[in-house]
Amino acid sequence: MVDLFPKNEWARKISKDELIGMMNERLKVFPGIDLNFSQPISDNVAEEVSGVKGSIVIKTFGQDLKVTEEKEKKIYQIMKGIKGVDDLAILYNLGQPELLIKPDQAKMALFGVTTADANAVIQMAIGGQSATQIYEGERKFDLRIRYPESFRNSSDAIGDLRVPTLSGTKIPLREIATIEKKIGPSIIYRDNGMRYGAIKFSIRGRDMGSTIAEAQQKIKENVKMDKGFFLEWAGDFENQKRATARLQLVVPICLLAIFLILFVLFGSIKDSLLVLNNVPFAITGGILALLFTQVNFSISAGIGFIALFGICIQNGVILLTKFKSNMVELKSNPHTTFTDALRDAMGDRLRSVVMTAMMAAIGLLPAAVSSGIGSEASKPLAIVVIGGLITNTFFNLFIFPIVFFWSYKRQVINAK
Repeated sequence: MVDLFPKNEWARKISKDELIGMMNERLKVFPGIDLNFSQPISDNVAEEVSGVKGSIVIKTFGQDLKVTEEKEKKIYQIMKGIKGVDDLAILYNLGQPELLIKPDQAKMALFGVTTADANAVIQMAIGGQSATQIYEGERKFDLRIRYPESFRNSSDAIGDLRVPTLSGTKIPLREIATIEKKIGPSIIYRDNGMRYGAIKFSIRGRDMGSTIAEAQQKIKENVKMDKGFFLEWAGDFENQKRATARLQLVVPICLLAIFLILFVLFGSIKDSLLVLNNVPFAITGGILALLFTQVNFSISAGIGFIALFGICIQNGVILLTKFKSNMVELKSNPHTTFTDALRDAMGDRLRSVVMTAMMAAIGLLPAAVSSGIGSEASKPLAIVVIGGLITNTFFNLFIFPIVFFWSYKRQVINAK
């Protein structure tokens, strides 16, 4: 854990991403170290979601850990060549040195050695065995005995262990068993009762959606998953996928609810659709703002669009209500033209529309330009709302009156 000084005390004016890049360059020269730049709460949340302390995790499920690691090494090489992927590392399952002792039943029968006697010698020599118990006051402990270290500190020494036979003689353990060194699992990750290996990584300098899409496509083309093996993507990507699916459901429902409320308010489908014309212009401004500031689309930006819809619809209602009110007054004042009525309505509601947009934009401006802790969540939302308000205000002041004029021109002429 590394505590950073407050950003206003940094001697160099660099961003957090630049600091991470510099630390990565200095630390990656040490062999055997997998680097991960995160925060304690982020790690805990990631581990709760995916079971691994990593921003995004590729899980390779399968019972054979050797095959799983072979697949992971292929995936690792593919991920190294994808732009935006950082902190890439394999969380190995294998890596624990083991000493495997395989008794040969035929040789044991030839020398007259029982399996129980062989296991007892191996257990006492290496692991120890409880011989009695000792007491310290009210506490009770097992007293274990085992061979001195010189008799068990190497495979050759263990091979020299003497095992009793039924005839009363003793023979070396290597005569009745094969002793070999191997690499076994140091940790076994499981999810829903299935074994898996994990590759963790982070994404910097690129949006998550296109990065994951490219990675999935290349892995699908270059890594063949045998029967019984499959991949699963977890972590932040899993959260984004779940939140995106929810947004795809929430946004249409919000627009439908807005349309129904407008229809109840105006009693006209035409008026409701006129007010909803604000939405495309607001969306365009939000997207252009994200492109201009080079901020990637995120769930925060998606929520910003929903908030933007409400503000823009409110401005549309303010203008449409005044337009309709002035239309009614045209009947009692034949000397006033439809154009004059719209111009009067715009002059009367100009301050309301501009102030509504400015209050929201000025209030969100600090969040839009922030770069401190937590700005990752608030910044995209603020940028979307400010950008959408700029284009929507332009629409309300210059285009919306024209659209309303052409929509009601025939009706006004017929009324006169």
